[in-house]
Amino acid sequence: MPQIIEHPTSSNEFRAPLDIEPLTVRTGAVIHGVTLGGELPEPAIASIRQALLRYKVIFFRGQVHLDEASHEAFTARLGTLLPHPARDPLAGTRATLNLDSRDTRSSTWHTDLTFLNAYPQLSVLRGVKIPPLGGDTLWANTATAYENLPALFKEFVDQLWALHSNVFDYSALIPAGSAKADAFHQQLSRREVVETEHPVVSVHPETGERTLLLGHFVKRIVGFNSADSAHLLAILNNHATADENIVRWRWTQGDVAIWDNRATLHKAVDDYGQAERIVRRVTVAGTPATSTDGRVSITRSSAAA
Repeated sequence: MPQIIEHPTSSNEFRAPLDIEPLTVRTGAVIHGVTLGGELPEPAIASIRQALLRYKVIFFRGQVHLDEASHEAFTARLGTLLPHPARDPLAGTRATLNLDSRDTRSSTWHTDLTFLNAYPQLSVLRGVKIPPLGGDTLWANTATAYENLPALFKEFVDQLWALHSNVFDYSALIPAGSAKADAFHQQLSRREVVETEHPVVSVHPETGERTLLLGHFVKRIVGFNSADSAHLLAILNNHATADENIVRWRWTQGDVAIWDNRATLHKAVDDYGQAERIVRRVTVAGTPATSTDGRVSITRSSAAA
C-alpha cells in the first residue's frame, strides 16, 4: 500500500481526517462528509488525492449540487483537464464528456484513452440519470493484480510491451437501433489514428507500484504473432479482472466516482435494458508510462484516419 501522508492544516482550513469506509480488501472506498467543489481547501484536495492512491477508486454520495461548471472546477484542482480527443465536449463545457446510454455503452474492460502517449492520470465521473435497476460500474485494481502474479511470470511480463490504438470497434458499444448512432460515428470519423506502445507493466509515477496496463485499446503484444498475443492478453486480462481485485458500485443520482486511471481497469455493466443512463466524465491529463527498466511510452502512429 502507498503511504498516506498527513497534511498540516491551519485553524481556518480543512482539519478533520477523511471519513473513509473501505469497500473491499483490495479496491475502493466511500468518503463521507465531503462536499465536492472547486473551493475545497488545498489540504482537503491533498487528502483526497492520497486516498485515491491508496484505494484506486473512491466514491462520494449525495453530490447533487454539482453541475457541469462546478464538476469541472473541482476536477481542475486535481490537474490539467483533458478533453476527449475524438468526441466533442458537452455543449457549454471545456472538457465534460456526456456518456449517454442512447449513444454508447462502455461495457468492456478498459483503461481510458491508452492510445495516447500521455494517457489520463484520473477521471471524475458523476451520476446524472441512473436506471432503476442495473447500470453498475466495476473497477479492477491492476496493482494488486500484478502483485499477485507468480514470481516467474512477473519476470516475463515485466519485459512485455503492447501496442494500444484508437482504431477500436466502437460499433460493439452502440445500442441496437440507437437514434444517435450516426452522430456518434461522425464524431469518431474525424479522429486521427493514434497508436502508442506502452509497457505491459508500468511503474506508477506517484506510488512506485507496478501495475498492469491493459484494456480494450490494446491491439497486440509487441513481438508476438496474433494468436500468441491474444492468448497472453486473455491470461493477463482474466487475472486482472478476477473477483478479488474488483469493486462494484451501484449508482444513485449525484454519486461521484474518482479513479486512478494508471492503476485500474473499469467496465460499465450493460444490464439495464432500454432504461436511460447518463453519467458525465471530466478527465485529468497524465504522463507517459514508465517500464520497470526505465523506458517510456513510444508513439508509433499519429496520422489522419
